[in-house]
Amino acid sequence: MTTSPSAAAAGATAASADYAGDLDSRAAHELLAREPEALLVDVRSAPEWDFVGRPDPEALGGRVVFVSWKRWPGMASNERFLQEVAAAGVLPERPLLLLCRSGQRSRDAAVALTRAGFGPCWNIADGFEGPKDEAGHRNTLSGWRAAGLPWIQG
Repeated sequence: MTTSPSAAAAGATAASADYAGDLDSRAAHELLAREPEALLVDVRSAPEWDFVGRPDPEALGGRVVFVSWKRWPGMASNERFLQEVAAAGVLPERPLLLLCRSGQRSRDAAVALTRAGFGPCWNIADGFEGPKDEAGHRNTLSGWRAAGLPWIQG
């Protein structure tokens, strides 16, 4: 399957040569609902999954993979990221939607996976928590949680 940004959803931006493009969390969820082969890859750290929350694999038909792009506590690059994605059973031709806190790590992961022959790879640009609001808080303006998409904590 090759999905163009316009076919993915209204929340998509143009693709680049580095990865398929950016989607907001709602558009990503719509793509997951529409495409049975699409897979969500959460690239945050284990403490983020445990304490902040994570997309609900059960609600998403088990189509969520958790592989850290950077390792806690020092947030050093995970040198085995590509191998760990492959070890999780991700096939190279599968459409992938990459998620982090606010869209930067997931963009970097989308680029790396695309260069390694995976994808198409989409970046969920507003992430799980979205940007900070005027008070410096996340989870209020946009992002997976603020959009009310399926997630669990703990």
